[in-house]
Amino acid sequence: MKIIHLDGIKLELGESEELLATKIAAIWDISIEDIAAVKIIRKAIDARRHKPPHFVYSLRISVSENTKLSAEFNQELMLSDQKDESEIPTLLSVCPTKLPIVVIGSGPAGLFAAYVLARRNIPVILLERGMPVEERIKDVQIFWEQGVLNPQSNVLFGEGGAGTFSDGKLTSRTKNPYSAWVKKILVEMGAPSAILTEAKPHIGTDRLRKVIVNLRKKLIAMGCVIRFSAHVTDFVISCGVISALIVNEKEEIKTNHIVLAIGQSADDTYTKLFSRGVQMEAKPFAMGLRVEHPQELINSIQYGKWRNHPQLPPAEYFVTASIPDLNRSVYTFCMCPGGSVIGCSASAGFLITNGMSNAQRSGEFANSAIVVNIRVDDFSSGDQHLSGLNFRQIWEKKAFLSGGSNYCAPAQKITDFLREIPSGELGKTSFFPGVKPAALEELLPEFVTNSLRQGIKEFDKKMPGFITEEAHLIGVETRTSSPLRICRRSDGQSESIGGIYPCGEGAGYAGGIVSSALDGIKAAQNLIANLL
Repeated sequence: MKIIHLDGIKLELGESEELLATKIAAIWDISIEDIAAVKIIRKAIDARRHKPPHFVYSLRISVSENTKLSAEFNQELMLSDQKDESEIPTLLSVCPTKLPIVVIGSGPAGLFAAYVLARRNIPVILLERGMPVEERIKDVQIFWEQGVLNPQSNVLFGEGGAGTFSDGKLTSRTKNPYSAWVKKILVEMGAPSAILTEAKPHIGTDRLRKVIVNLRKKLIAMGCVIRFSAHVTDFVISCGVISALIVNEKEEIKTNHIVLAIGQSADDTYTKLFSRGVQMEAKPFAMGLRVEHPQELINSIQYGKWRNHPQLPPAEYFVTASIPDLNRSVYTFCMCPGGSVIGCSASAGFLITNGMSNAQRSGEFANSAIVVNIRVDDFSSGDQHLSGLNFRQIWEKKAFLSGGSNYCAPAQKITDFLREIPSGELGKTSFFPGVKPAALEELLPEFVTNSLRQGIKEFDKKMPGFITEEAHLIGVETRTSSPLRICRRSDGQSESIGGIYPCGEGAGYAGGIVSSALDGIKAAQNLIANLL
């Protein structure tokens, strides 16, 4: 049997995937009976304005050895003897360790690091400062409805990490072979099987919460000890190596190996690590505002007259603009079709926004961050490793005060923002507990607001209709990525303290669910290799 990889097979709107074999047979000029199997590897939507949208497939096709293919198309084919990428990769064997390995943080990096370790029967304790999903949902709902914040259980802290309240995007540019494995594990935990083939897979926050609970149960069944409300408040270093952790300022857990997967919002933990000699460096990030449009408008812009076709999902977009005179780039980030703009504060007196959507993406609005690149020299001079944390807090505090000091968000019509005039009255938005008219230019550095104004005008050229009275800007978006990196050696350990394995978004090495999970796997594998 020959296994052949074929890209670029198209299906028009209304055509069934059952036609794929027929199309392949026609292309190769063979009988459909010669095709033993067709497996979809990737499915994408090609939606270019003024052209009919269609679906494009990458396929793995099985044909008999003696099947003769069209010479014209045979030159385009790639014969593949490689294993299916979704197969679980071989994990390293390991010798036992006297003290438990501790994973700090239950976001994607921490969960998958714990999964790899537990699968090797290694004693592992997973510590999470926040609450399990079931209780966390209640705390977040109270915050959104009443403006009452729980600093240890919120959108940023708790089981599953910040991604639990998101769109659940699984896109990643990496070619890492473990990517397919991560998605396969998520499917085993209850994610839709479509994430294995979609070009832009997502789970949705409603379904992701169930996946996280199932993954917790799986880890416990594998022998992992999971503790919630377990805030690591100090690190005990002996002779340049981690020797213990202090939990909730009183309990000591002895360990010589920790996977540090704290997420990018644990400012207090960063500060404590720095004070204990963990080497860090400032890194660039981005910040700006959230934009919200009616989803129907985005569908119309992206799909044109085909916008109501039942096969088409809520439309997405990704737009970029270069601002040469300011030497800045502006781009959309974390676009959520049919979603909501959410408040995700974790500390009293600070306001942060993000986007979230459910699996069906059936909400009235579409939202996306519009952000501007922030360079290290914008917020740091000299040896100020933690200055990025302080920089973003300045603008989050301003946003909190501007919104009325009750976690309502400052907002402005996009047209008023561009005209540099206040919005006297705002239209409907998805943000809870509510929005308040504000001059958003006062809540960001001048170079950011100037870049945003120019960038939005460029976006409108690429997506005519992007600038509209119906669109709102909501502030501020500051947590696109960590403003610092915890330095690590080639073997995965901290450059300055042995036994600490920094990973994920909080360590400055990932951005998103899949890349964070992959970095958690890498940290666990490095730790295992160093134990051998």
